[in-house]
Amino acid sequence: MDYKKVIKSKFIERPNRFIAYCYIDGCIEKVHVKNTGRCKELLTPNCTVYLEESDNPNRKTKYSLIAVEKGQRLINMDSQIPNKVVYEALMSKKLILPGLDEEITFIKPEKTYGNSRFDIYVETENKKVFIEIKGVTLEEDNIVMFPDAKTERGVKHINELIEARSEGYLCYIIFVVQMSDVTYFMPNKKMHKELGDALINARNKDVNVLAYDCHIKPDSIKLKDKVKVIL
Repeated sequence: MDYKKVIKSKFIERPNRFIAYCYIDGCIEKVHVKNTGRCKELLTPNCTVYLEESDNPNRKTKYSLIAVEKGQRLINMDSQIPNKVVYEALMSKKLILPGLDEEITFIKPEKTYGNSRFDIYVETENKKVFIEIKGVTLEEDNIVMFPDAKTERGVKHINELIEARSEGYLCYIIFVVQMSDVTYFMPNKKMHKELGDALINARNKDVNVLAYDCHIKPDSIKLKDKVKVIL
């Protein structure tokens, strides 16, 4: 997944979830933040960020904040990108999910099941598959965690995947770690214990819980290696 027209900048502040202010060529510019999570450990004053310039002249903001440097680590924080990265990897056959080694005959982004809309739906000759994808940007001492804020919606998705699995669907929860070279993934139970418990229940009910890190550049992101999951 490639970005276009990416520039390096310095972060100033983030007055709300959607907007930040950054220095561009010595001037203060209002930019769109492509992640509504807290990201307080990432967006610190004067940190280095990367912005994508938009070609749309009608946009209220010319730039979108897509990545940030945390020490020596580059982290993509575009919350829209994990779905695209997994979809691209499946289409190019660079991602073969465990238990899904048959040829994919149909794939589409987003499909409704019950009261949820899962991120990717796949069919093979013998299987119907739901895939739910979560982006991960929270890291401490090379350990990555999800979520960085409570998400009742995330718990609902997990519980409905369990229901879909009981009806014969093959189901996956994929945590896309938007950085590289991490030790393992775990749920952030201090932030949301219910989600951690739901993941354990999902694994016990034969839902696949997986994590993959990514190769990150300021202007690109692609799926890299499988990451150990500790629930």
